[in-house]
Amino acid sequence: MFQYFDKVIRGTEQEDALVIVQYLKEMVGKRFTFLNYYKEIPVSYDATLVHIENETAEFEVHDYQAKVINMEKRALIHAPDGSPFPDDIVGEAFYINVARKKVILCKFGYGKIRSGMRRFVRVMLDRPVEADLVINDDILKANIKDISLGGAAMRVMSKDHLPPGLEINLFIKLPDLSGRSVNEVGMGATVIKVAGEHAPYTCVVEFHPEKHSQQQIAYYINQRQVEIIKELKEINQ
Repeated sequence: MFQYFDKVIRGTEQEDALVIVQYLKEMVGKRFTFLNYYKEIPVSYDATLVHIENETAEFEVHDYQAKVINMEKRALIHAPDGSPFPDDIVGEAFYINVARKKVILCKFGYGKIRSGMRRFVRVMLDRPVEADLVINDDILKANIKDISLGGAAMRVMSKDHLPPGLEINLFIKLPDLSGRSVNEVGMGATVIKVAGEHAPYTCVVEFHPEKHSQQQIAYYINQRQVEIIKELKEINQ
């Protein structure tokens, strides 16, 4: 899974939390921009700080945000304009009421949100998408876990002959979201890394698609985004 932020410690963790809470006490009634991820799709809405008590902060949030915070048990907050520190804020969930769009956060710390480094929207796949990696006339079977226009992470049962930088031919069997047909998309790709101590391993590749292949991948990702957002909307928590 992509690490969305890097933890930053300026004093001690307790000192940092106290500084953030003290700052928030002066910001009651102000709006902050929250960030969470649902199946690799960013969920980011403004939230209003309504109350500070002891070392907790209560926010009014969008219902989608509340749903995802309820899953992740934390929230990222983009560095507010004019704040005395340059870092983003990370808070753990203390209480969540999705119906009332209410979230109480605690155990604040600093972070550097790094998910903005992504060049492309990435989506997680619920149903396995098969792929063939052609390596020296051999075919290695894979199952794609998540995909973007720029590349994919996939499960492979062997990491032999997959050094970083290896150029391969890749054939992805993109299903129609109705499940009635499969569209095979071929392209060149570069192995970025293979992670894991035991099979299945996670192989990350960068795509080098032709225009038509890129259009096919873009269409699939757009449809998957719609599917994920609809799913989030229908979650009752």
